[in-house]
Amino acid sequence: MTSSDHDVVSDDPEAWVVGMADALRRAGVAVGIGQALACRNALAAVDDTDADDRYWAARLTLVADVADLAVFERVFRVVAGDVNDESPSRRDVSAVVDAGSDRAGAGGGADDEQVVVGAGASVRERLRHRRFTEASADERAAIDELFDQLRVSVPHRTSRRTRPGRAGVLDVARTLERAMTTDGELVERAWRRRMTTPRRLVVLLDVSGSMAPYARALLRFAIAARRTAQRQASRRVEVFAFGTRLTRLSDELARRDVDAAIAAAAQRVVDWDGGTRIGASIDELVRTWGPRGVLRGSVVVICSDGLERGDPQLLGDATARLARHAHRIVWVNPLAGDERYEPVQRGIAAAMASVDLLLPGHDFASIEGLVETLRTLR
Repeated sequence: MTSSDHDVVSDDPEAWVVGMADALRRAGVAVGIGQALACRNALAAVDDTDADDRYWAARLTLVADVADLAVFERVFRVVAGDVNDESPSRRDVSAVVDAGSDRAGAGGGADDEQVVVGAGASVRERLRHRRFTEASADERAAIDELFDQLRVSVPHRTSRRTRPGRAGVLDVARTLERAMTTDGELVERAWRRRMTTPRRLVVLLDVSGSMAPYARALLRFAIAARRTAQRQASRRVEVFAFGTRLTRLSDELARRDVDAAIAAAAQRVVDWDGGTRIGASIDELVRTWGPRGVLRGSVVVICSDGLERGDPQLLGDATARLARHAHRIVWVNPLAGDERYEPVQRGIAAAMASVDLLLPGHDFASIEGLVETLRTLR
């Protein structure tokens, strides 16, 4: 291994950890996000400019298997850039830990805490913008944890019904009733305001072969939507998957355990990672579930790359009929994460006339943008 095998990172501790972890991964050592955070925290507690401290902080946190120690030694000498060919002096590990504890106690815990929190926030920010197609196995696991924390608010609509409030429309009956207690004087007015009720949220997930890198993440979004919807609105979140046929997944995704819900959904969908018939699937949704009132006034979120293998005209007609039932249609397209993307493919181009919003869905940050759009949509 030569110095050209890896880029030498800067003296910034956080950049040093990122470079070291990346170099170890490329050398075949499994390093998780949690291990990288632990290393950053260890460097915050010791002298990160000292070669020995850096060595032990990295070795104790980034190496989980003794068989990887030889690789770690080589990678550390190349990437660290602050040691000679000889390994650093092997001080007693406990001395390093004790020294770190002393520094943490003497340095004013507030500053140390600020550094640790900043490192965690920076790692989270990188995960938010990591494309689902480029994430490693460890990063996908960390992104799954972000999805577990995701809170999705279903859209609301303003109802014709009213209830007492501090402002709004004058409630004449209650105002006069109050006036009877003050000899007819209108001392205190009563008001009524219009109520808001949750709209139904319908999520359509494309699980065809072209959407395979994104299907699991988008399925986790659907699970978060069902799990975190308000109690009175939880039954108003419907989830369907489609490839060459339409499959309802609402019951499978209602399970408490997320992994069990995903497994049940995968077992239920027989055309996972297959072909794409978007138009036929939307047409079936409208014909089967439209008459049942599921689509009336709903917000429909279609998660698909729009690569239709069927008749584009059928997709355009089916989307137009869906729009007559729904309040809004939001199309989430992972390809839209590229600023150069334009919806000119035959399938999605035929549907765009009936779509209200086209949003990206290539990383967790774009999913957060979708959640914010749903929260403010009226």
